[in-house]
Amino acid sequence: MALTLAPETRDGTKDELVQGRRWWILGVLCICLMVVVIDNTILNVALPSMQGQLGASQAQEQWFIDAYTLVFAALLFTGGVAGDRWGRRKVLLLGMAVFGAASVFSALSTSPAMLIGARALMGVGGALVQPATLSIIQNTFKPSERGKAIGVWAGITGLAVAIGPIGGGALLLHFWWGSVFLVNVPFVLLGIVAIALLVPESRDPDPRELDPVGILLSIGGLFLLVYGIIHGGDDSFASPLSWGAMLLGAAVLTVFVVVERRMDSPSLDIALFRFPAFSAACAALTLAFFALFGVTFFLTFYLQFARDYSPFQAGLRLLPVALALAFFAPRSDRLVQRIGAKATCAGGLLLVAVAFSIYQLIELHTSIWVLEGLLFLQGTGMANVIAPATNSLLSVVPQAKAGAGSAVNNTVRQVGGALGVAVIGTVLATTYGGNLGHSLDRLPPPAQSVAKQSIGATVEVAKKAPPQFRQAILSPADHAYVRAMHDAAFVSCGAALVGAIVVAIWLPGREPRSRRRRRRRAPESLASG
Repeated sequence: MALTLAPETRDGTKDELVQGRRWWILGVLCICLMVVVIDNTILNVALPSMQGQLGASQAQEQWFIDAYTLVFAALLFTGGVAGDRWGRRKVLLLGMAVFGAASVFSALSTSPAMLIGARALMGVGGALVQPATLSIIQNTFKPSERGKAIGVWAGITGLAVAIGPIGGGALLLHFWWGSVFLVNVPFVLLGIVAIALLVPESRDPDPRELDPVGILLSIGGLFLLVYGIIHGGDDSFASPLSWGAMLLGAAVLTVFVVVERRMDSPSLDIALFRFPAFSAACAALTLAFFALFGVTFFLTFYLQFARDYSPFQAGLRLLPVALALAFFAPRSDRLVQRIGAKATCAGGLLLVAVAFSIYQLIELHTSIWVLEGLLFLQGTGMANVIAPATNSLLSVVPQAKAGAGSAVNNTVRQVGGALGVAVIGTVLATTYGGNLGHSLDRLPPPAQSVAKQSIGATVEVAKKAPPQFRQAILSPADHAYVRAMHDAAFVSCGAALVGAIVVAIWLPGREPRSRRRRRRRAPESLASG
């Protein structure tokens, strides 16, 4: 029989049974989170196989990824609000069921259009799951343990980012491309059973009137903004469509803010952004995920094409960043207690910036262990940003609105990640094509145009060229990509530095010792209110 979260009693204590099982509940939520996050990265290694077997064009391949990202980002806020209103456990169960069914449809797809539709449906499921996991943590754990729990949650997020390429590469060694979707099914079934048995129900005890206008504006604004970012990454932000979509999305979100400020029952209390702990944390998370997704993007191509690793081997090389995140994120709360969230987050972002600056030394034949050390350094810095910033953001949000707060947290992460891939992708494409120089002159003009798009395209063109010309094409391409990667790392370094400055200026510092002592003496219930 499933547990039900009882209302807090007058002394502020929660149901003892729920509290006794809180770490088991966290484990269940981490399973749900990992399945959803892995799907952001597992598909990349399967794209070459899918291209041949489905007959997909390059644009359709991009939509295999973007359909999930776009729908996921657009519905995150709506998913969080739905959990607050109708029950976070119900929404989590629904999201897992939708995600599992869509995974099966994706694996069985027989055409690019069918797969794109199934991936969009997976985005719907993911948008219901991810905010629910964080809001349930906020409502299950007391403030004294919440930082540690969120640290575990953040560590799992980082681990999942790296496990995707590793797991996808391992599956493709033995199975067809559909296995990267079917692998979700047993975890989804395990998650659904565990949710039904362990996870408590929680919702806003005093739900206000539904805010359909605000919800529709948030969906439309986020959809347009993320679409413009993604489309801009495909065409180096040269198309009026990408800028038009981003500007229109920003305008719609501005209208959303105006409407929410005037609503008696808004989906999102805009006043939260007046709190530095909320707004500065949002900025830090956006820039941190910009850097994380950006480096994952350019290193995937560097390892597979410039260093000639298989998809599985490339995935393994990305493991240090995930291991550092998984190890240090749960422990970041101790550092926060010692030096405060401001110093912890700013120091973490500076560490990330240092790692990106050292990428300028990575060349085509640099020892792979240098890169592994850099990735571990980067993951260590990220661990001390994601968890403290997330806890800082949620500390301002009332528990009754935990779903909306969690949705904002996940939305800024998703937008930051999409920006990272789009901007870094644009930098790579622009500088890579320019760095090729005259190395492609022996190819016919149409082939030159294709080869300049990316190092992957160059490799495909080289495969079709006469054997005596292939190395003359590939060698300059490898060196051109390394130079382009240096430029991309420089941009990521800049994003991390901006994040550190924002945190250092606006994120609240460590509270005075006298206030901490008074707070510790106060009942736990007062702290959780």
